[in-house]
Amino acid sequence: MPKRSSSVVGREFGNGVRAAIASTGLTHRQLAKLLGWQEAKISDLLAGKGGVTELEVATLLAYCRVPLAEYERLMALFRESGNVYLQMPKDGVPDQVRTLIEHEKDANEITCWSMILVPGLLQIHDYIEAVTAKARTVSPENRAAVVAARAARAEILEYTRTFTFYVHEQALWLPVGGEEVWREQLAHLLRLSVRKYVSIRIVPRSIGMHAGVSGDFRLMKFPKYPPVVYVESVKCCLFFDDKETVDTYENILKDLAAVALDEEESRAVINSILEGLQ
Repeated sequence: MPKRSSSVVGREFGNGVRAAIASTGLTHRQLAKLLGWQEAKISDLLAGKGGVTELEVATLLAYCRVPLAEYERLMALFRESGNVYLQMPKDGVPDQVRTLIEHEKDANEITCWSMILVPGLLQIHDYIEAVTAKARTVSPENRAAVVAARAARAEILEYTRTFTFYVHEQALWLPVGGEEVWREQLAHLLRLSVRKYVSIRIVPRSIGMHAGVSGDFRLMKFPKYPPVVYVESVKCCLFFDDKETVDTYENILKDLAAVALDEEESRAVINSILEGLQ
């Protein structure tokens, strides 16, 4: 097992094994004794320090009676290596993957860039529903559950962390869900924009070409481990935590910050669009 305690894969693997061990009700010492291990071996496994074979991981998970789906997920994570983590969710909904949700909850600083739509964390329920209804990746029978899960992610918008959203002006002009939903979404942005821990900055259409044309992404920063960049497409999502890639995306954000309107100017743009819909 490679040393990767600070990587996306290593953290997700460690969290999954911790949960498996916790489900047994045993202490690390008790479990190690039953497995014939030194207690330090379990600590090293959870910390991503290596020194554990695939067979030993399989034995531990089997002893913890981990359900088959979770067993296969953890074994796949154990075999994963590198600083790029690709996920192709079975339900076809990239932003519902466990890895993203857990990292969003752990982050103390999240910066998003969105070019076409209002950023997901800022979307109201009806806006989410309208977007999901048009998504070919979500089946009609799963739509309500997906909408509810996406809406619930906004619960992380609270004062113990900071959020910065760079939004292209064209995203505000897209009438998602019809005029009534469009108006309420813009009003919701105005309400959020006055919170001290939320910064919404509009990149105006008038600037033309800009650094963010390569697509949407989010940068998550954490108190105890390196930043992570998240990028998604229609059927898959990517997590990057290598310094070179993170630096590239941070530079894009710096360029966007240089051309984006400030918070007050951005509120004025949102308000002017909203007033035009009255």
